[in-house]
Amino acid sequence: MAFKYAVALTGGIATGKSSVAKMFESDGFTVIDADRIAHEILEEQKGKIVDMFGEMMIVEGKVDRKALGAVVFADPLKRKALEQLLHPLIYTRIENEAKAEDKKRKPYIVDIPLFFEGKRYPIERSLVVYASQVQQIERAMQRDGLEREAVLERIAAQIDIEEKRYMADFVIDNSGDQTQLRVEYAKAKEAIEKEFR
Repeated sequence: MAFKYAVALTGGIATGKSSVAKMFESDGFTVIDADRIAHEILEEQKGKIVDMFGEMMIVEGKVDRKALGAVVFADPLKRKALEQLLHPLIYTRIENEAKAEDKKRKPYIVDIPLFFEGKRYPIERSLVVYASQVQQIERAMQRDGLEREAVLERIAAQIDIEEKRYMADFVIDNSGDQTQLRVEYAKAKEAIEKEFR
């Protein structure tokens, strides 16, 4: 059984999940990054992406993730088709990496942006990085240069961050500054280590 020592790291768009993942990494935790794996598999499946969505999805020999994202976020059927292609492949790769980590008998992080939405991974413990929806919108517009509407579309495709906060075993509140984030992170890390002792 994979994922015995796993903690799923999740949140919402622009809540600061990547910053938290980096903190865990710098403290010696293994972080299995679902997005990294998804990007690798997306490139491996380039031929099928062209078959499904057309040549214009490939720019300079790589899948144009922004263009693909725009298409699938606007059309639930196309999103479903893409997920059916990619998710089984992504799952298998994450599961294999998790099995290798479980052998070490110490906690590790699996960074899965849509952990609660997908309900795919049998990971018992979850950690949510929280920021208010107002902050999510501001940060995503600044960070990704997205229009407000595009950010709202992505937020709408996810379970509400307030709800995720209550579903999680551990929460890191990232609605303050970097200092507060460090304090919140230290508390969560300690709680996770205690859990697996």
